[in-house]
Amino acid sequence: MIRCKSLCIAAAPCAPLGSRRGFAARTAALAALAILAGSPLAANAQAAYPSKPVKIVLGFSAGGGTDAIARTLAKHMGNTLNANVLIDNKPGANGNIAAEEVSRAAADGYTLLYNTSSIASSPALYSKRLSYDVTKDLVPVARTASLPIVLVVPTKSPFKTVEELVAYAKANPGKLNYASAGNGNVTHLASLSFEDAVGIKSTHIPYKGEAPALVDLMAGMVDYYFATSAGAIPAVKSGRLKALAVATKQPLDTLPGVPTLDATVAKGLELAAWSGLMAPAGTPADIVAKLNGAVGKALADPEVLAFFANQSAQATPSTSEEYGVFLKSEVDALAKVIKGAGLTLD
Repeated sequence: MIRCKSLCIAAAPCAPLGSRRGFAARTAALAALAILAGSPLAANAQAAYPSKPVKIVLGFSAGGGTDAIARTLAKHMGNTLNANVLIDNKPGANGNIAAEEVSRAAADGYTLLYNTSSIASSPALYSKRLSYDVTKDLVPVARTASLPIVLVVPTKSPFKTVEELVAYAKANPGKLNYASAGNGNVTHLASLSFEDAVGIKSTHIPYKGEAPALVDLMAGMVDYYFATSAGAIPAVKSGRLKALAVATKQPLDTLPGVPTLDATVAKGLELAAWSGLMAPAGTPADIVAKLNGAVGKALADPEVLAFFANQSAQATPSTSEEYGVFLKSEVDALAKVIKGAGLTLD
């Protein structure tokens, strides 16, 4: 006699497959399984997050300062989430290609955006071209870092000081050129602020991220660049670039002997870049909270803090709500600067 090998209810012994009692037992067992599948315990198991790799889309090329910070955070977030957290570089349009992709992604926590301060300047710069609304189509997860801006030139540059660069630029309008990590990027706006503060005019050469900008600067193909500290400091310490000034109130310990713009040619000029993590609008609040916690834990890790310190980056942990308030204030502030300068990329 063939006996039932499927699940049987404990109160009823297995019956022959062809018998009515066997059919009834199997029907009851399936019903019990259906009830169990719909129970809160099963629902929680199915909803466990994350159950697969998490992708963080970054709108700039691999190898730049922001990319290095994003990858460091992704590694430590993965340790907390017990999942692979991967960086996907999608350079172009000052980070907007990446932002648009994430804004259209499923709101399930598996596709995120590592954004820079360019996301706050884009609404004013691309007022007619953006296919997403940063305040409606994306939800803030957490701020991550703030990076000082450093004026760097090729190692073989004839300029040994920022005063020499400014004097030459004033005597030769438009002859010098400068790199940026993209039109409207903070590195572009920093250069415009510098030009306005010291009264010079140079030619802008935009790139698709900091890494290619630094490569061409090292090769002497551009004259100067306002880089993030994360991108500039390793290149300066290795002798591949020369730092003329830092755009901070006080000198940086990581660049001893390099003066500030404030103390040399541009009193009061301070420039910095910042970054954060965002998710598609509609992402469940518990997933946003879990991601925020993973970011916060990463930013408190001694290994991460040591990495940040080497590049004069500052960890800026926040709640999702705090990041939302900060982001709106930056959008409003940069809109005034951009409109005041008459700058548009539409």
